[in-house]
Amino acid sequence: MLLSLLLALVLGAAGVGAQSSETQAAAKVGDTLGVPGKIGQAIAEAPLGTGKGEIDPDAPRGFFGIPGAPKINLFLAFLWAIWVGWIFSTVGAFGGLMAGIGHMTVFGLGPYAKTFKETVPALNKALTDCIRVSNQFLVGLAAAVSSANYLRMGRLAWPVGLSLGIGAVAGSIIIPWLTGGKISFSQYQGYFGLFVFLVGFVLLYETTPRGMAGKKAAKEAAQAFERSVREKKESREGESARELGIKITRWGLRKIHFTFYGVEFSFNPLTPVLGGIAIAAIASFLGVGGGFLYVPFMTSIVGLPMFVVAGTSALTVFIGMVVSIFSYITIAGTAVDWGLVGVEMLGIFAGAMIGPRTQKYIPDIWLKRLFVVLAFYVGLRYVTRGFFGQSWVP
Repeated sequence: MLLSLLLALVLGAAGVGAQSSETQAAAKVGDTLGVPGKIGQAIAEAPLGTGKGEIDPDAPRGFFGIPGAPKINLFLAFLWAIWVGWIFSTVGAFGGLMAGIGHMTVFGLGPYAKTFKETVPALNKALTDCIRVSNQFLVGLAAAVSSANYLRMGRLAWPVGLSLGIGAVAGSIIIPWLTGGKISFSQYQGYFGLFVFLVGFVLLYETTPRGMAGKKAAKEAAQAFERSVREKKESREGESARELGIKITRWGLRKIHFTFYGVEFSFNPLTPVLGGIAIAAIASFLGVGGGFLYVPFMTSIVGLPMFVVAGTSALTVFIGMVVSIFSYITIAGTAVDWGLVGVEMLGIFAGAMIGPRTQKYIPDIWLKRLFVVLAFYVGLRYVTRGFFGQSWVP
């Protein structure tokens, strides 16, 4: 009988212990802790504690006011944004990628979001969307500065830009609608790494003799076109800028013809619309501009000269980023840390102003070689960490 009683007490204690453990494991924060939107809702469902994937309400507030989140040094964010703006305005690529690297790795938001993959998937995905949108703010401002400069120089082919813009609007709405709140950080990091690889291969090709020869030929063609434009402008001095600029001569659903300073161009409007949808969708998903995809698309497929392509690309990137940001915020309910983004945008503007003034002192080829090495390292690190759970490089 004593043995039976002892056994009952042991089993009862074990049951109480298990029940207590379950209760402790099931304990949730149960409150948004004053954090707005989807992030606050996810925090309320997070397990209470001080470990990884848990929220401690008493911990110091960090990113977006989340207790225990990385506390981003705003001065560091400003300096990093200057670097991003400088790269974008100097190389013409890698700006959006550097913005993503900053948010994910330098500021530590990526590893932090990853800790909630199993415990609070909603918080993991909400933070991923936040990173995507933060990147787009920086790229959008850099594109706006470039667009304004090209507009002032009269180098925007608006018929092509309008067609690309229509596609960019569609692509920038579809992706936030389909993927907002649904992509985990690991998935995002893996795909971002693949995109970094792609940019790395493009930059690598541009550093080869064949790539440099192509660039040289394109530059000479652009300079020849610019001289032609200047001569026409001088010879027709009495004509207005409107008469000398873009003039549509014939248009239809299958072909649009226009002249630019007397030089005639034509394109199928459906081609840039479809291209705009595809490129803007990729850019919106990854939180990058996609400018390095727009440029070869317009030169190789649409058939425009570089003289008008660069400005048109910048304008299309700007349109895509504005629509994508608006869609993420309104459709997907994505949160924005306005204080951080505001400081970063100041840095972007400063970097975009510095870039053109320092470009002549730094050989373009060496910058590209540096970024090729960086792209392959970051790409391999992100792809393996995102898709395989562990980085293959330190």
